[in-house]
Amino acid sequence: MNHHKFTSMLFCAAMVLFLTSCGGNEEKPSTETTSTDTTTSTAASTATTPTNTIITTPQNMMIVTHKVKDFAKWKTSYDEHDSLRLASGIHSYVIGRGLNDSNMVFVAVKADDLEKAKAFAKDPSLKKAMQKGGVMGAPTFSCVTTTWQDTVNISSPIRSRTTFTVKDWDAWQKSFAEGKQERLDNGITDRAYGHDADDNKKVSLVTAVVDTTKAFAYYKSDALKKRREASGVVGEPKRFLFKVVKRY
Repeated sequence: MNHHKFTSMLFCAAMVLFLTSCGGNEEKPSTETTSTDTTTSTAASTATTPTNTIITTPQNMMIVTHKVKDFAKWKTSYDEHDSLRLASGIHSYVIGRGLNDSNMVFVAVKADDLEKAKAFAKDPSLKKAMQKGGVMGAPTFSCVTTTWQDTVNISSPIRSRTTFTVKDWDAWQKSFAEGKQERLDNGITDRAYGHDADDNKKVSLVTAVVDTTKAFAYYKSDALKKRREASGVVGEPKRFLFKVVKRY
């Protein structure tokens, strides 16, 4: 009888210990789940934070356009003379080739100091380097203060660089901003704009062409003509279409 009571007591103790252990194990997963949920929530919040791709800090740039005999030969020569540019505080940014003439080259560089950049453009060593690279005719240089850029990646490599004169820089900016949706509807996405470093009435505008059919039709439309007139554009703009072939 005593043996039976002892066995029953031992069995009860074992059950209490078992239940207590199970209860402890149930608390642990709850803590881990809360931690995991918090981590997941934080990661999701971080992942959905949009990246700002718009730059409004003024950037000094020099734009060069010229024709070459052979693009591959010119590009090799251009890369070989990078030290010349860096010595004048000039940094490669974008290289493009003409859409209608692939031997027409578009070069955009960033300049630490515009006065040094202007001096570099007249340097005899640059002229020699260009001749070595097969540049034909006289290149066109323009120093621009870029005031707005969108650095987001776009699948289309086609760009339009348009230069024109306006009556008033601020009035043009306001009107241009108002026409954004109209451009988007016609296959055109804004990339960058600014003005001549010495004259803010001389505008330089770069856009991406994401739908050539719509964009080319819009270039000839009355809607664009009216938009220009409303924004104070003087005379006929000059447009150069090119494909981006290299970004630095």
